[in-house]
Amino acid sequence: MDILRPPLINIGGRIYRRNITKEEHYEEEEDFSYMGPPESEDLAEDESCDTHLIEQTEKGCRCAIDVPSVLYKYIIGKKGETRRRLEFDTKTSINIPKPGVEGQIVITGPHKAAVSSAVTRVEVLVESFRKKQPFTHFLSFPLKDPKVQEGFLTFKEEVLKQCAEDHGVDQSIFQNPAKLHLTIGTLALLNDMEVRKACEHLQECQNFIRDITEGKPLPLEVKGIEYMNDDPAMVDVLYAKVNAKDKSDKLQVIADRLVEHFVSAGLMVREWDRVKLHGTVMNTLFRKDSTVEDAGGTGRQTVGEREAFDARNVLKKFGTYHFGDFELNTILLSQRYSTDCTGYYSSAGSITLS
Repeated sequence: MDILRPPLINIGGRIYRRNITKEEHYEEEEDFSYMGPPESEDLAEDESCDTHLIEQTEKGCRCAIDVPSVLYKYIIGKKGETRRRLEFDTKTSINIPKPGVEGQIVITGPHKAAVSSAVTRVEVLVESFRKKQPFTHFLSFPLKDPKVQEGFLTFKEEVLKQCAEDHGVDQSIFQNPAKLHLTIGTLALLNDMEVRKACEHLQECQNFIRDITEGKPLPLEVKGIEYMNDDPAMVDVLYAKVNAKDKSDKLQVIADRLVEHFVSAGLMVREWDRVKLHGTVMNTLFRKDSTVEDAGGTGRQTVGEREAFDARNVLKKFGTYHFGDFELNTILLSQRYSTDCTGYYSSAGSITLS
């Protein structure tokens, strides 16, 4: 690590430095220090935690914070070492529910500054290890219109008929037609409360989306295919291009505004300046595991296990293929590794454009 340019993390508008120390229990355990004046036993009042309510009690101060149970182990550490260090450094007591039991972590101490310091350090740990969790949900624009599905099945049939001799091209790498979609962004929602929060934020987006669409479904055209890497002879993913039929940028604007909203709410991490609108039709991740969900993650296989395919003929013969037109009227919070009665992903929440 470059000590002059340490990795930083932003939590609640405050910037923290991430210090990495090796531990036996994890590949790496991360400790954090506030990027500000040196710590003292009496933390200045204006540096106290302002994102959680710290209550005054007969014995001092108390603060309860919501943390998904899957993250408890990172606060406890190997044989309780992390929790003991936090308690020693901040002169507080940290009470954590039993593993697998959803609840609140309760921090108590003699002074508000001490409790505030412990809350901040727990939050930084939680935020750091949250980023290492696999995503559980994703915002999607479903492409499960019958016309588009029929067009996709014809595309698959013709590709297998005309390009089956090309390296790596076989039926195992085609998307499930019932799960055709555009991924807008991924979320790691680690308990029911976080899922409800994400649903509430999705509902908040409905008004600005209807302003963009004037309260009407958005006519879309699914036409043409593109690839994601530099060499068409060694391709991992082919995707269908999706655009508004009126040639406007409404679809892009909606996708970008959704990501902006969820990033601001702390529920999503921004990966690109603009959402890459694509509907996957062929993906080598499907070859060995048909349950892999193509929603922005890498699935269960490492890059080295992927067997690319030669897409030159597919691109030459089907580069402008027309899958179909349809009207988008629903945006879904979809659950990874799931299926509903239609064959699409199970939905935790939804909004409509009209």
